[in-house]
Amino acid sequence: MRLRSEGASNTEWIETGLKVALFADARGMIESLLNDPQVEVAGAHKLPGEKRGGVQEKTVQSMFGSIRLRREYFYHPGKGCGRYPLDEALGLENGYTPAVVRLMCRAGARDAYEEGSADLLAYAGLEVSAQEINRMVQRIGPQMRAAMEAEEPDQQTPEVPRLYVSCDGTGVPMRRAELAGVKGKGADGKASTREVKVGCVFTQHPEEGEEPFRDTGSTSYIGTLRKCGSFGPLLRKEAYRRGMGRAKEIVFIADGAAWIWESVRTCFSGAVEILDYYHAHEYLVEIIDLLYGKDTELGKRQIENWKDMLFEDRVAEVIAAARALASDFAASEKEIADAKINYFVNNQDRMLYGTYKSKGYFYGSGVIEAGCKSVIGKRAKQSGMFWSEKGAEDVLAIRTALYSDRFDPYWDRRNAA
Repeated sequence: MRLRSEGASNTEWIETGLKVALFADARGMIESLLNDPQVEVAGAHKLPGEKRGGVQEKTVQSMFGSIRLRREYFYHPGKGCGRYPLDEALGLENGYTPAVVRLMCRAGARDAYEEGSADLLAYAGLEVSAQEINRMVQRIGPQMRAAMEAEEPDQQTPEVPRLYVSCDGTGVPMRRAELAGVKGKGADGKASTREVKVGCVFTQHPEEGEEPFRDTGSTSYIGTLRKCGSFGPLLRKEAYRRGMGRAKEIVFIADGAAWIWESVRTCFSGAVEILDYYHAHEYLVEIIDLLYGKDTELGKRQIENWKDMLFEDRVAEVIAAARALASDFAASEKEIADAKINYFVNNQDRMLYGTYKSKGYFYGSGVIEAGCKSVIGKRAKQSGMFWSEKGAEDVLAIRTALYSDRFDPYWDRRNAA
């Protein structure tokens, strides 16, 4: 033996050699088990109108490599289609076993399809092309989205003291054909992206006197290109699935986008509404720059003063002071200042930051903003990517399930059915 003749050394050759041998043995065992004529196969009998088509062979990709299966074929002349009972019983998808399909979908949701193909080869020894992963994502994505959206609340979920809901939008680059009728933000009005609406739900068990912390592993996400009217009910359903019906408090945090607060009005009535403080602060800085000039000492002192007032629930006084200072502006300058100040006017009931802080609420939308970047952007906004609507919806259905701790439970239920 090499080990005896050369002595102890780097063991990679031992590990890889054993893996090859074990995988070969595993393929032989699986083929023997599945090709055993004594094994009962559900549905392996003629149905009315069918004809037997004999036994046909098929190459199937398993976790251990390719295996050959012999299975009966039944054909229905009237319907012009046939079936393989063994394929159905084993849950094969386009020639792949369920275990391989799970890995393909995970790889396709985690990174670009080319990277997923390389990772499957490196980590699992599976030779699956980027195109095959893409096709599998398009096959499974709609099924997974439908299952996720149909899932009902778990009545055993314990009551939570505080449940948070948040949402935002992020642009995803689309193929030109998908941008017809979409208005762009640039001067030419041409769009290069469409907005994916992203929602998240998480929980908090507040401790008196402690800084607010999210419950570990409590964040779940949804993401879709669908319009506002469809998105709000989807987010509400996810919140109910997470226990909104048994939460003592419901808190909705977001920026000032009108579509968001309209969704809150129609789908989350009674929630504590909080305007993200950091967006409010950005507007505060812009107002100060208009009133005092950019980076002036007087402006810096005033912004600190007004920040303190916001955390004393005195937003109405900040609005009044800003209005008074802008009253002497020329008409064009006053119009710009008023537009900024109106952001506070429209959201002042959501800007009681002193109250929020004293109650231990989160008052920043960092969770959903991070979700837009890590859950959506990191996969769908890579250099050179341009999506079809179906392609984006399919991969985001799987990716949001993956980042919501719903991916493996979905496969466990599917494979147990």
